[in-house]
Amino acid sequence: MKKSLKIVFLLLFLATSFQVRAQKIGYIDSEYILNKHPDYKVIQDELLKLSQQWKKQAQDLDAEINDLFVQLKAEEVLLTEEMHKARLGEIQEKQKASQNFNSRIFGIDGEYYQKQAELLQPLQSKIYDAIEVVTRRNNIGMLFDKASVPTGLIYTNPIHDYSEFVLAELGIEENN
Repeated sequence: MKKSLKIVFLLLFLATSFQVRAQKIGYIDSEYILNKHPDYKVIQDELLKLSQQWKKQAQDLDAEINDLFVQLKAEEVLLTEEMHKARLGEIQEKQKASQNFNSRIFGIDGEYYQKQAELLQPLQSKIYDAIEVVTRRNNIGMLFDKASVPTGLIYTNPIHDYSEFVLAELGIEENN
């Protein structure tokens, strides 16, 4: 009995000697923040113009291939077998060039995605810096992004939403 009483007092002493602090947790909506930022609209417009130019070039290549194929079909009766094979080879080369163009521009590591990353990187850095200031100012231990794909956030109480604080840190007013 005496031993168990000593253990209880020891545990009470240890429990009161350690300061237990709960971490503050919050979240932001990066998609909301990006859409409110005026620079994001400029970047989106620039990317849209670029993609439209590249899509036009791809469509022009496809139209050229289609025209060559129609022309080949129209002249097929007049061509020798060698001439037919040569024209068919030319069409296949153009098709391969078109595929390479599409892959180079719109592929996984294509110019479109490289340009997107290049344009968004400074804005993302600015937003990240603002997030860091807000988390330090509000003593937040963990901050989640509601817009990220596998968040696991099923419910979020708006009282813990720090998106407006980040927008204020970026100097963006609510009426934008």
